[in-house]
Amino acid sequence: MDHPGIQLKVWGDFACFTRPEMKVERVSYEVMTPSAARGILEAVLWKPAIRWVVTAIDVLAPVRWISVRRNEVGAVISTASAQQAMKRGSGLLALNVEDERQQRAGLFLRQVAYRIHAHFELTERAGPGDNPGKFSEMFRRRAEKGQCFNQPYLGCREFSAHFALADDNEPPCAEVDGDLGWMLYDIDHAGPEPRPLFFRAQLEQGRLRIPGRDSEEVRG
Repeated sequence: MDHPGIQLKVWGDFACFTRPEMKVERVSYEVMTPSAARGILEAVLWKPAIRWVVTAIDVLAPVRWISVRRNEVGAVISTASAQQAMKRGSGLLALNVEDERQQRAGLFLRQVAYRIHAHFELTERAGPGDNPGKFSEMFRRRAEKGQCFNQPYLGCREFSAHFALADDNEPPCAEVDGDLGWMLYDIDHAGPEPRPLFFRAQLEQGRLRIPGRDSEEVRG
């Protein structure tokens, strides 16, 4: 059973929805990806009984770019080191930032604003007392009060997102239009290995329509 839907406005100073084909430098897509939008909705309200479905993303601000150089850590603690430390009861479970620091360039978005159109579906974990109206009101109360389980972000955790309930009074940027090429849809975790899914992103007068997950438009 589906709920008719919600609209959430999100905005921030910077954003980076990283293109996976860029191996070293971070380069953002022109607009927010469906998986990033879902992550913001789950940050406001996540329950095992519901599954968020993003249907469209409106671009409310012109696409602006900024090039930034920043320091990143170029390694992670290995699984083998963690397992050995657990078996022995001691071990090195830290990284020396000075040894692993790398300077990388990034092409990010700045002064972004979006309106997320979405609804949720009840999952197999929904209980007898769960219904769409219950979770809809729960989400609206939390969004109105600015409550969230964790701080929503715009692609990278350091790029925090502001959010508020939205309506259709603010029109999308009509000049933001065109074919964006293949965009990351989401990561499929159903199989033994995570599998990225893509779709052909088309901006039509500032609106990015998101196909259904089972649509032929979504490819893995």
